[in-house]
Parts: sequence; C-alpha cells; structure tokens
Amino acid sequence: MSPPDRAAAQAAATALALPLSDAQADHLLAYLDLLQRWNATYNLTAVRDPAEMLTQHLADCLAVVGPFRRQLAAGSQRRLLDVGSGGGLPGVVLAALEPGWSVTCVDSVGKKV
Repeated sequence: MSPPDRAAAQAAATALALPLSDAQADHLLAYLDLLQRWNATYNLTAVRDPAEMLTQHLADCLAVVGPFRRQLAAGSQRRLLDVGSGGGLPGVVLAALEPGWSVTCVDSVGKKV
C-alpha cells in the first residue's frame, strides 16, 4: 500500500479540529516514514501498514493536542514528559506541532530510544 500523502494527514487532523499547515503535515509524514523504515529493524510498533500508521498512530497522537493546549495555559511552563515513548509516540508528534513546548521522550528499551 502506498504511504499516506499530505491531504490524508491534513484530513485526519481536520477531523480532530486541528488544521495542519503544509509544513506540519510534511514533517509528520516524514516522521511516519522514518518510523516505518526503522520499524523493520527495531520493532518499534506492531503496526506495519503506512495507512494504518496514519490512523492508529498519527491521528491518535493528534487527538491529545487540543486537550494539552487547553491544559498548558499561556504563561505556564510548557513541559511534557512522554514516559514509555517507544518510537516517539506521542512525544515526537507533540513536539513537531508545538515547537515552543519542551517535550522529553523516555523509554526503558534502549534500542527504541
């Protein structure tokens, strides 16, 4: 199956009331591409199909952006700790969408980090 394109990523985000710029969508798709590529070597996730990665990984991660934005009020320290991050989900997605946040990803499995 072919990898998801920018329109698919933007549609998934729009369904969550989270519009993505072209640059944001491209960054997230590049991350999914890397996740898929390294998944074969390090077994980062059980999901192998790129289209399923879009819905089961990217869309799931995007779903938490709105609540985090509401919780991290203006002026507060915007620091997040993603414990058990594995291949970087959701930490990498959050950091890509919110470069002003300090996102730290931690996992006990060294090969995944």
